[in-house]
Amino acid sequence: MGQKFLTALPVYNEAAHVDAVLDQVCRYSSHVLVVDDGSTDRTPGLLQRRGDIQVIRHTRNRGYGAALKTAFEYAIAQGYDILVTIDCDGQHEPQRIPLFVQACQEHQADIVSGSRYLKRFPGDSQPPAQRRAINRQITQLLNRHLGLNLTDAFCGFKAYRVEALRRLEIREPGYGMPLEVWVQAAYHGLRIVELPVPLIYLPEERSFGGALDDPQQRLRYYYRVLQRALGSVQTPSQGFERLLEEVAS
Repeated sequence: MGQKFLTALPVYNEAAHVDAVLDQVCRYSSHVLVVDDGSTDRTPGLLQRRGDIQVIRHTRNRGYGAALKTAFEYAIAQGYDILVTIDCDGQHEPQRIPLFVQACQEHQADIVSGSRYLKRFPGDSQPPAQRRAINRQITQLLNRHLGLNLTDAFCGFKAYRVEALRRLEIREPGYGMPLEVWVQAAYHGLRIVELPVPLIYLPEERSFGGALDDPQQRLRYYYRVLQRALGSVQTPSQGFERLLEEVAS
């Protein structure tokens, strides 16, 4: 019997993209959840008109990590086997959803994580230099201390084995939430596989919001997230302790 999978999209003020992205997602996934994280543009109305998706709406904007946590909880409560997460800004290709499900099954992976840097694709974008530098710095930090072998710590295109999601305790509501996932995945010894995806940056400027648009502020925020995530781990290994020392210094 085939495994049942859900595709979930965290959405915040994506009226320009949401219908086109969902049209594509629904071609490759029979079960689609949108977590509307308190959108204040036309997004709620656009979602309400669709009959091919489930919607959970946060009454206020709680953050990217909070939206994903809601998707995790829904996938567990509804008895799905696999959860695919994909962003709604047009920078992920929905036709790759079946590849993530397949990789999760074939590799018996707990997490299949998209990587924009595992291989080159024709037509790949050039990433903003500061974003690439921060991604590389954080990815190398995680690999060095946690025994991971990642090439992209921040890609939002992922597949999770839902049974493994039960072991994750997500507390970080913001963009740094993936770092909390990596710390807990390493602690629990989850099996992680990376899947290459094209590197697509749209011409429009994407904002992290407020102070996080400043690269140094964003890097400090990521370090704080790592500190909190590491501090919540019971009986940490030497690698965890060394990482905590480095981000605290």
